[in-house]
Amino acid sequence: MFGLEALMALIQQVSGTPYIVGGNTPAGTDCSGLASWVSNVASGRPAFSGRFHTANEESALLARGFRYGTAPNAVVVGWNSHHTAVTLPDGTPVASGEPGGVRIGGGGAYQSQFTHHMYLPMEAEALPEGAPVEFAAMVEPGPPPAEPMAEPMAFEPAPAPLDAPPFEVPPIEPPLEAPIDVPAGEAPPMDAPPLDEAPAQPGPAPADHEEPAPA
Repeated sequence: MFGLEALMALIQQVSGTPYIVGGNTPAGTDCSGLASWVSNVASGRPAFSGRFHTANEESALLARGFRYGTAPNAVVVGWNSHHTAVTLPDGTPVASGEPGGVRIGGGGAYQSQFTHHMYLPMEAEALPEGAPVEFAAMVEPGPPPAEPMAEPMAFEPAPAPLDAPPFEVPPIEPPLEAPIDVPAGEAPPMDAPPLDEAPAQPGPAPADHEEPAPA
């Protein structure tokens, strides 16, 4: 719920606007429209979120938490089949069409012509001097503001690769010669000719001669 200051801020904003049958904007309204705005703000709704008329006023006020009867320090609404008015918690009467448009004053909810009364208890909250008065939005609330976009992440380049040592070609080993097949238990003579050469033919034996005797 909202305090008396919020209700007075609403009334002062629309006070002096013309009587408009079925009106539901700050440009003006009728008696039921003003009672709708006050009961909307008093019950925590946006002022122009919905309006009623004298034919369905009872059910509309019940939906907003109002109770039957009257009470001090409460928003009191009185009505009959063709008119309605409101008295604020501090006793200030407000109406539209008594005569003219929206204004502060008149008979309020306690007029003898009214056959129905309902009220909503309120707490008049004192605000610090000079503090702004806030009340329910005059229009339906819009969608919530979009969340700010996250800061883009800083791009960090990949670290440069370390200098690799130069590639060294390993030395080429000469191929091993295939071993010569030798029968088991035999070894080739040390002075044997190569296997691929024929043995040399023996020459004539040297002639026998005697060494001369020493003189």
